[in-house]
Amino acid sequence: MSRRALPLLFLLQAAIPVAARAQEGHTHDPSHQHGRPATDSAFAEVQARGKVAMGVDQYTSTHRFDALPDGGRIELQRDPADTAGVRTIRAHLQEIAQAFTAGNFNTPGFVHATEVPGVRVMTRKRAAIRYAFRPLPGGGEVRIVTIDPEAVKAVHDFLAFQRSDHRVPE
Repeated sequence: MSRRALPLLFLLQAAIPVAARAQEGHTHDPSHQHGRPATDSAFAEVQARGKVAMGVDQYTSTHRFDALPDGGRIELQRDPADTAGVRTIRAHLQEIAQAFTAGNFNTPGFVHATEVPGVRVMTRKRAAIRYAFRPLPGGGEVRIVTIDPEAVKAVHDFLAFQRSDHRVPE
């Protein structure tokens, strides 16, 4: 996400709760909500901000946040037949890899409306962490790799928070 888009995102953040509340009564396939009811307004707000930041409907996309011995990975995919959505995901994840490499974690801060655990250490240790985008059939992944023990812990904290807030089962 470009730095020029961030002020607009913060303005939109004020409008997101209204959109999220409007969506509360709308039913979706529970598997797309990772088993949580549609009336979970905090989750609906994360989903709405995620759609703004990532450019795709969060209810029809699948996230994974995997902790690995040398860091972890963030995966975002949707139906491969949705070629426009797949392109949007790939562009977003490439931007995320570049931003994280620079120590910029504004997008997760916006999506979750808080400072995400682990980002302070990940920012401080950015020279010791590598972020690599890889396309997947329905989107892509960002692989997060480090051998620094403090950075590995921070990456795991970051991914655990993401997994929890996006309601992704382990």
